Order: sequence, then C-alpha cells, then structure tokens
Amino acid sequence: MGKVAIDFKTGSIKSKDAPVMGIDLGTSNSLIAYVKDGVPHVIKDNHSQKVLVPSVIYINQQSELLIGEEAKAMLEQEPDASIYSVKRLIGKSFQEIQSEKLLSNHQTKLDLNNQIVKLKIGHQYFTAIELSSFILKRLKKTAEEHLGTSIEKAVITVPAYFNDEQRQATRDAGKLAGLDVLRIVNEPTAAALAYGIGLDKDKTQNIAVYDLGGGTFDISILRIENGIFDVLSTNGNTQLGGDDIDESIVEFLQSKFDSTQYSSVPITKSIAEKLKSELSQLEIATTAVGNLQLSLSLKELNEIAEPLIQQTIQCCKNAVKDSGLSLQEIDEVILVGGSTRLQLVKQKVSEYFKKKPNDNLNPDEAVAIGAAIQADILAGNRKDFLLLDITPLSLGIETMGGLMDVIIPRNSKIPVQLARQYTTSKDGQQSLRITVYQGERDLVSFNRKLAEFVLKNIPAFPAGIAKIEVQFLIDADGILRVKAKELRSGQESSIEIKSQFALDQNTVAKMLSESIQFAQSDAQTKAWVDAVNEAQYMIAHSNKFIEQNNTLLSTEELSVLQNFIEQLNQGIQSQNKEQLQHVIDQMNQSTQSIAHRIMDINIGKSLEGTTIDLS
Repeated sequence: MGKVAIDFKTGSIKSKDAPVMGIDLGTSNSLIAYVKDGVPHVIKDNHSQKVLVPSVIYINQQSELLIGEEAKAMLEQEPDASIYSVKRLIGKSFQEIQSEKLLSNHQTKLDLNNQIVKLKIGHQYFTAIELSSFILKRLKKTAEEHLGTSIEKAVITVPAYFNDEQRQATRDAGKLAGLDVLRIVNEPTAAALAYGIGLDKDKTQNIAVYDLGGGTFDISILRIENGIFDVLSTNGNTQLGGDDIDESIVEFLQSKFDSTQYSSVPITKSIAEKLKSELSQLEIATTAVGNLQLSLSLKELNEIAEPLIQQTIQCCKNAVKDSGLSLQEIDEVILVGGSTRLQLVKQKVSEYFKKKPNDNLNPDEAVAIGAAIQADILAGNRKDFLLLDITPLSLGIETMGGLMDVIIPRNSKIPVQLARQYTTSKDGQQSLRITVYQGERDLVSFNRKLAEFVLKNIPAFPAGIAKIEVQFLIDADGILRVKAKELRSGQESSIEIKSQFALDQNTVAKMLSESIQFAQSDAQTKAWVDAVNEAQYMIAHSNKFIEQNNTLLSTEELSVLQNFIEQLNQGIQSQNKEQLQHVIDQMNQSTQSIAHRIMDINIGKSLEGTTIDLS
C-alpha cells in the first residue's frame, strides 16, 4: 500500500520549560492560559490583575500603544484613536467591513497593491491582522513575565463559523505577534474540552455550546465520538452580546431620569455593566453617580434583556434544526461567555433545551482553558489522547489531459477514506500510472506533485472495460495511503514514499489564493481539455467502428463518419472550444441513425447464431 506522509499535524515543542499556550482571542475580552502538571491555569494581566484583557486598542499622538483596561478607559475620551471588537473585522473584505457599525469613528482605505483593508486609528492606518497581533503580543508578554520564559507556541480559538480567510488571518496575526500557531481551534470544541467532554474516547455525546459574550452570540451543536469533535451545526448573531444589553440598560436609565432634575447626569456603559454584574447575585443593585443614587432591579433587567435573550433562543432553534437532532438527543448544554451569568439566560436556556445547563466553570475562562488543554495535548503531555485535524488542501490524481480529479476535498476531517473508479483509455492497456497531487487548481501543472506509482498486469481488456479503484485513506496520524486495484482481476499495486510532504501555512494560503485568482481561466482551460478528451475519444471509437463494420456501412455513411473525424481533428487544431463543441454535438446527433442501423444488423445476426464481437 502506498504511503504519502503529509504533516497535517504540527511538531512537538523543543523546550519543556516553555508550555504551549492556549489563547482565547475574543471579540470583547481576550485571555491566555496554560497547563502545568495536568492542571490548567489562566494568567492574570499584570496591569489590571484580571484574567480578562479587554480587546481594545488605543494609539496616542506619539504612536504609543495601550491594550486592555487602559485602552478601554480611552474609548469614550478619544474614540477616533481607539478601536474595539477587531475580531469582527479580521479576514473580511472591504465591502463586508464597510457594513460594521463599530467603524463609525474610523476611516478605511483599500491598499490596491494587495487588496488589504486598512483602518485609520489616530494618524495611522492598520490592517485587522496587525491590530489583532497587538492584542496577542500583549498576551504573550504577560505570559512570559508570569512564567519567566520565552513563549513561542500557541493554540488560538476562533468561532466555529469562521471561514478559511478568517482562520488564516487569525494565524497570520499570531505570526506577527511572534507566535508559532500550532492549531486554530473551534471555540465550542475548546469549551467542551474544558468541561471534560470528549476526553473519554469510548463515550459518544451530542453537546450544545451556548456562547454569549460581550459582542457576539454563538450556538454550536457538536457530536463527539471516538475523540472526534464533529460540528453538526452553528448559528448565532455577530451583532448581539452583553454590550447590547448594557446599551439597553443605559437607554432605560436615561429614560427613567429624563423628566427629573437628574436628566443631565451622564450614564455610561460602564455604569450599566456594573449594575448588571451585581444583579447576578442581588435583587436590586445601586451605584452612585455624583450625588445621584442609580438603582436597577432584577425584574427591570429581565424586562430589558428578555427580547435580546429571546433572539439567542431562536438561533438555538435554528441550530438544533440544522443539526438533524431532536432536543431529546442533546445530552448536555454548556454555558460559555460572561453574559451567561445572567439568571434570565440560564432560565431561558433551561426552558428551551429542557435540561439544566452546565455552568460549573467560570464562563469567561472556559474557552481559554480548553485551548490550553488542546495545547497540552499537542505538546505531547497527554499520550492517551489524539487531536485530529483536517486536510489543508485537496488531494487527487491526474487524469487525461493533465486534469486534477479530486478524491479527498480540502477541509475534510481526518481520519477519512474515499475512493473513485477509473478505466483504461486504450485497447489492451496493461498498466496505468497513478500520479498523486495536492492543490486546488483544475490543472495538475499548477498543483503540487506528491508521488506516482504504476498499477501493472492489468488484464488486456478492450478500452473502458477494466474497473480500477483508486483509494485514498488518511489515518489519524495524518498519513495518506494510496492504493490502486483492478476490481475484475483483483490485481493491485502500491508504492511507499518516505519523504515528508509538509506544507507551511504561507504555501497553503498562496495555493488557495491562486485557485481563486485563476478560477475563471482554469475553468476555461478545463472546459477545453474536456472537449479535446471527448473529441479524441470519439475519433478513436469512430475509427474502430469503421474498421469493425466496414462491409455494413454505405458509401454515404462512411463519408459522413470520415468527414466528422476530419472536422474533429481540425477542431482540436483550432484551439477554439466553441467550434470543437459544435462539431461534437453535430456528430452525436447526425450519427445516431447509423449506429442504430448497424446495431440492428448485428443483433439480427446474433439471433441467427452468429457470434458478434460487440466490444
């Protein structure tokens, strides 16, 4: 059996002194964690002594950076020099970014040289990748100061719905921050791991992960079986989170005092956030603003938040429907994100899923803890557990005309086994060269050749009779095995290639980018090659038909067939796809009556006891 070793996994760390970090790069807050002696630890920010670092950036007149609580304090004072919720922008196009409401204070421009969107913060322009890297660099520095060692490797989490561009942009941000990003991990997968779900490979579970953060809401339905985390469905609202509840509280309090002597008292989101937080434990929360005592009751908070929470429940309904599961088939619901501390959230989630949600962990820390657990597994400290990956690029073989025929599409979960059947193109063909490629282009010449081997001793069948199955199998260790087998005879062949075929992320990104850039020209080239292949097939079979049935064909029929063969040859030489396709279509239509007549004669002779070779 042929082996094409592909390094879908990342290598182990070099130093045991520096753990692989788990990073929750959040929309509202970010945090960093690690595992020591099997126990996860979330690192406190040296500046605020809190584990949560607000995902806020401030750049002053001297181009000095502030990240976290210090930057958050500047949001209302200098909004044009501050930015928050950068995660909403990463990996997005110019058109997508223009629709984001958080950009009301910032100018944007498109760098025409590389089509990258840049945002103006203060007097400078930055990409979303650069801005995200500032937050990651701050987390990295905090971890280094805490642990007293250089941090090089990390696992970073992203929402399950993030597309390839957003995932790659997150990885690029990590690289800019000086991190070797070993894995981009889905947030619900990390959260499930933090709760200890999925560590028992003998247990199969369906899990709902309800994640209500400061800026976004996500609901994911996961099936966990044999250590494989399969995201069945995702839903959510990238414009709905705890911040929206805070804004509604501000509006409520302002309307409450509009008709009083206190109508001019400034009520900020930070005040609303403080009152909301206290109501997770109290029935009434109060705070002083100057000489004014503001109060908010739990009943009032529930009335304010109820319409927003109901939107999240509708997302849950959509996700459950898309998953194909019933509510009864969902074994557990876990809560993630600081806003799930609201009693109303727990109540509504419990009512919908008909089971008490699991909120045993600090909801702010669950994703980072899960990322740290995954990082610890990647570091080789958990020998009993294996994390599986996906194929970064499509895998397939070369077919006639130099075309790429994909057998395993990119982003397929591993382990995976897929096969396709092929046949011979010539009479008596007894060998077939199997050439394996990796890439997204329609032509193999633009893809990466991995290996080739020859299937020999195929029985000498007429063209098209042999049935050859080419099977691709990627096992849990990321090893690709390729096998070719002629099904009628059982003859099979293989090759073993010991080289590693690792692809760095820049190469993968370049190949994906080129597949998009040249998609139109590739499609045109493929259409031409397909037409040439069809024309050559028709020429070969027409010549064979004439040879076998020469005595049965009239002079006129023979002339028609020979004329079409000549037109097909001219069409191939013309390099004009439309002209060639026109000849193919005409020939298919015009020669049907000839084929039917000869077939009737042959069938008649067969019934008379004459053996006819219909091959």
